[in-house]
Amino acid sequence: MMQIGELARRTGVATRLLRYYQEQDLLHPERLPNGYRDFDDGSVQRVLQIRSLLEAGLSTTAIQRLLPCFTGQGADLRAMTDPEMAANLHAELVALEERIAALVDQAEAIRRYLAQAASTTAA
Repeated sequence: MMQIGELARRTGVATRLLRYYQEQDLLHPERLPNGYRDFDDGSVQRVLQIRSLLEAGLSTTAIQRLLPCFTGQGADLRAMTDPEMAANLHAELVALEERIAALVDQAEAIRRYLAQAASTTAA
């Protein structure tokens, strides 16, 4: 068992973020009688999984639903075969692609405005 500072040291994640993950129901430490958080050894892998999924662009809400369906960590993080998990990941991918399309549209609009501004000042 380990306290939050040790978990932070072993994962490279700030204690503040670890507390946030707990608030988001992603980590489940025991509470000692003195109020300290007590994490088990599996918490290290779980934090690394959370970090990998965050880096992939998933929200903490999505990670809460999906995390039980993953094994491994970092580059070795793999989804276990589960139809519900696959449907949830697909929904996340669709939402991400929609956000990307919206950002591309916004970037194009800004390019048009810049081009118009450049042609107006050149005239």
